Amino acid sequence: MKLLLAEDERELSRALAAVLKLQGYELDPAYDGEEAYRLAHSNAYDVMIFDIMMPKKDGITLLRELRAEGNHTPVLLLTAKAEIENRVEGLDSGADDYLTKPFAMKELLARIRSLTRRSSESYNPSRIQMGSVTLDTENLELKSETSVRLGSKEAELLEFFMQNPEKEIATEDLLKHVWREDEEKDPEIVWVYVSYLRKKLQWVGADLRIEGEHGGSFKLVQAGK
Repeated sequence: MKLLLAEDERELSRALAAVLKLQGYELDPAYDGEEAYRLAHSNAYDVMIFDIMMPKKDGITLLRELRAEGNHTPVLLLTAKAEIENRVEGLDSGADDYLTKPFAMKELLARIRSLTRRSSESYNPSRIQMGSVTLDTENLELKSETSVRLGSKEAELLEFFMQNPEKEIATEDLLKHVWREDEEKDPEIVWVYVSYLRKKLQWVGADLRIEGEHGGSFKLVQAGK
């Protein structure tokens, strides 16, 4: 699981990062809202954790901008304020949960686990649109100028790309997300399925393409952008 932690108190950020990494999470730290916005645009995360009071761009403004752009990644807000108005504002802005400082690490870990479970259960659109392409996740159908059926893993891989457009995603991260239940994970399988998808995107006349090379990172982009 990969997390984005936006917390401007550097000592607290380092302490949280140390514990989260010990628990097996990958983590990118950010120390202001603008840096967090840039990272959220460049990477795919399982959960994003935003402190509300940050320099350059506060956590609620950051959250509103990302939600307006279609980013559905679960967000946990951290706040030193206990007022109910602050909590309501965060939830109304699209936060999935909040945690008031000071908090116990066990509670933070429990909230992260809850958000990852909730995300996999609740955000599962049957149709995803990007450019000229529509992915029907129920019927495993890819449509543009024409249509073609996809295998279940092809559809799952394309869905993950379409939920994270324009982001470079490492082979290892794709393996963890799409083949997470497989006991033996071979990075070679990612390249094989990317190759399948490239051919099918061309077949349907899609204005999307998957950039990247064997064993590296991949990015779904729209032609002309």
